[in-house]
Amino acid sequence: MKKNTTSTRVWMLASCSLVAVSVAACSQTGGGGGSATESGGGGKTVAGAPSWCGTKKVTLGLTDGFGGNSWRVVTTGSAKTEIAKCPSVTSFSYADGQGDTQKAISDIQGMVAKGVNALVVFPDAGNAVLPALRSAYKAGVVTVPYRVNPGGQAKKDYSVWVGADFVTDGKNWGDWIVKNLPSGGNVLFLSGPPGNSQGLDELKGLKSVLDPTGKYTFIGQKPFEVTNWDPSKTQQVLSAAIAKNPKIDVIVSDFGPSLVGALPEFEKSGRSIPMIATSDGNVLSCFYEQHKAKNPKFKLMTVATGNDNARLAVQWAVALATGGKTPTEEAFKAPVYEDSLSGKPNPVTCKKDLPGDVYLSAEMPGQAQAKLLK
Repeated sequence: MKKNTTSTRVWMLASCSLVAVSVAACSQTGGGGGSATESGGGGKTVAGAPSWCGTKKVTLGLTDGFGGNSWRVVTTGSAKTEIAKCPSVTSFSYADGQGDTQKAISDIQGMVAKGVNALVVFPDAGNAVLPALRSAYKAGVVTVPYRVNPGGQAKKDYSVWVGADFVTDGKNWGDWIVKNLPSGGNVLFLSGPPGNSQGLDELKGLKSVLDPTGKYTFIGQKPFEVTNWDPSKTQQVLSAAIAKNPKIDVIVSDFGPSLVGALPEFEKSGRSIPMIATSDGNVLSCFYEQHKAKNPKFKLMTVATGNDNARLAVQWAVALATGGKTPTEEAFKAPVYEDSLSGKPNPVTCKKDLPGDVYLSAEMPGQAQAKLLK
């Protein structure tokens, strides 16, 4: 089986349990636990820094429930780039839960014990990590979970949840499917860990468009095929689904690049790769360019993959901890990025001079992402 490009390049940072890294241009160390009271909003901003960068010196930590793919590497790199804009953040620590819920919980607890003032958390396991978030918040740490909803309430269990509009992602995928496959068909939906809010919200948006037509059947595990957003597991899951289901008309996935390793299984079995609605990635765009001629049913639509959700979470955490001005938005809104049929807003474009595991919808330029992945 073809090895997935996204699984071959994993930043050393993602394999460490806890790594402390000095933020660029920052040399002072912060104090102990901060205050989880909502101090941001009208504080004094550091001259020359963004408005969310207040004057109070702080330390900041970031934890991932799973950090072992290129998307997480670029997302963490995006967060670090954003942090570096604020000289009041004197140090940065990172922890990778490695797909283990208990380790993710321990990582959050470890950050609190370490004495960080602010903590940004990607809570892959959802409600399972809520008690750890609540404990951090009550210990006086500005606590900002993002992207996956951990449950609970802001200002009670954590400072603020910086979500993403995944329901709209699902609706955008659904609208594209109805427009380009109006006769209906079988839909296979893949997402991350069991019960993650991202997948559930995407499914809500997707079904709100497809179900009323009565023409589309969701196949596979319910509510979605579990991949943990891990390329190697995605290969296993998709390969099994291809073997089990003789008719798959559309694949919907919230981590598009992870599909690439298994898609050739369609060709091996004499079937065309089906329509795919997913998130962007250079490896997927290049795969499309290489295989579209041999696969008449292969059409591709992507939404921006959302690396910059981490930037918004960082802005909130830093603003609240340093006394800066808090952002006006609490949710990251990902636009439609590519469409192989309409070419709008962008055609599917392969950047052959860049690694496959970069995400051209991100604010960080492709060349800068490539340096992180070496």
